[in-house]
Amino acid sequence: MVDLIVIGAGPAGLTAALYASRAGASVIVLDGGAPGGKLNLTAEIENYPGVVQKGPELAYSMYEQCLSFGAKYEYGEVTHIVDKGDHKVVYTGDKEFEGKFVFIATGTKERRMGIPGEEEMSGRGVSYCAVCDGPFFKNKIVCVVGGGNSAIEESIYLSDIVKEVHVIVRRDVLRADQYLIDKLKEKDNVKMHYLRKPASIEITDNKVSGLVVSDSNTGELLTISTDGIFPFIGLDPISGFVKDLDIVNERGYIEVDENQETKIKGLFAGGDVTEKNLRQVVTATNDGAIAGQYIASLLK
Repeated sequence: MVDLIVIGAGPAGLTAALYASRAGASVIVLDGGAPGGKLNLTAEIENYPGVVQKGPELAYSMYEQCLSFGAKYEYGEVTHIVDKGDHKVVYTGDKEFEGKFVFIATGTKERRMGIPGEEEMSGRGVSYCAVCDGPFFKNKIVCVVGGGNSAIEESIYLSDIVKEVHVIVRRDVLRADQYLIDKLKEKDNVKMHYLRKPASIEITDNKVSGLVVSDSNTGELLTISTDGIFPFIGLDPISGFVKDLDIVNERGYIEVDENQETKIKGLFAGGDVTEKNLRQVVTATNDGAIAGQYIASLLK
């Protein structure tokens, strides 16, 4: 039995563990991936106050700092949680952990395009992480799907690696911040395709060879020759393992109060998996700090 089980080792989870363990709580952090969450997929962090560095570097700093106050890290994918009233039981594939409190910070996962060829070529020409896979497409042609901040950030990053970037936008405008749009305009190897949406993926010799896009108004099809496709069309919360607890809304996001506590006493959540207006590193650490400090106060 520990005081706090943190599910998810992104900025929210690591901050909650840091604040709680620093206040004397015994803490276990569970995650099925590398510590840092989506920080590991971000080339540059430019809007975290006082910090300008590569995402993976910030992730490792947060992880080291978190463990320095006694928190323990365990690798494991959580399958479900059982509420026992005065404590919770968290189950992974082959283990179970008991804690007085639980903080869920599982974040989000990239939304799929849902078109023919996507699943078949996932990891073989279709990638959801430009930082991870961009170097495989050096001097090649790629397509980026999306018009928000993530899509434009990744387009800028890829433009320095690949021969040509085609940006597919289903609307007639970009939704990204103007700062990013201005940076994108400086890239002469980026081609914009407005009012287009992905329809299917062309495959030749078991490799991605083209992206078929349709006109958003007329439905007319156009094939763009490409070696790789990077979809950034939105995110979905990783909350399936708690849907039976009735703490998520219709979109799958967990609802919490001002202390980051759900309707189940002792069960907290924070970061991108919660219902909120802004999902950023700085808001995730805010959630973790609030929850970690509050949980520590309940233990006294």
